[in-house]
Amino acid sequence: MNDDNRPWPQAGYNRMIMPSPIAWIGTGTPDPEPALVPLMDDSNVFMMGDNPALPRMPERPTLIDFFKYRFNPIAVNHLLGSAKRAMDDGHNDKVIMACLLHDVSNGCFVRPDHGYWGAQMIAPYVDEEVAWAVKYHQALRYLPDPEVGYEYPESYYKFFGQNYQPPAYIMRDAQYAREHRWYMTARLVTMYDIYFFEKIEPIAPEYFSDVIARSFRQPPEGLGHDDSPSSHMWRTMIWPNNFL
Repeated sequence: MNDDNRPWPQAGYNRMIMPSPIAWIGTGTPDPEPALVPLMDDSNVFMMGDNPALPRMPERPTLIDFFKYRFNPIAVNHLLGSAKRAMDDGHNDKVIMACLLHDVSNGCFVRPDHGYWGAQMIAPYVDEEVAWAVKYHQALRYLPDPEVGYEYPESYYKFFGQNYQPPAYIMRDAQYAREHRWYMTARLVTMYDIYFFEKIEPIAPEYFSDVIARSFRQPPEGLGHDDSPSSHMWRTMIWPNNFL
């Protein structure tokens, strides 16, 4: 976005970033607010709007723009690799889109309950079945189904420990999903849910342009600038360092 001539916000000021509580609470890092608030003066303000340390988003961002300019590289490779495997195996657009978006919240938003957050983020723009699969893949990851060839992931023993037990809501939702008519859509997401340490050949997000055009209702105003129930989530990714 180097050819973007839009003016930068808060010109002439030193712009301070207040980290969001979810980024530091429980880590032992002190609350930064007491130290930063007294620094406000005629030269120092809290950041609002575009951060020049990040690639600048287009005025009307598309889904692919978020893959290119906001999602972290691990999330990008993971999502594109999962969707590519589903496509190569001949699955329909709903399965491919669910794989492409299943960890969308991890890309540049929040990791806790990522399936639930991700489903809300995409619900206004995709088929209901796709959002459902994104939501319930999180719980189904913990529920083996040997009949379709899905076992509890070995990587989870490394991530969480040998004795980890998922909370009750996870097991409740996994059992609910197991009996649902869209179970296999969500189950396929878990089966294509590859991890960052698996070898994935680089893929450009534009590889999925046709599937996205058929299956993602891109708002003409741009993601984050429409008035959908989840537009504020996309705006948070556009301006992740906003003070308010």
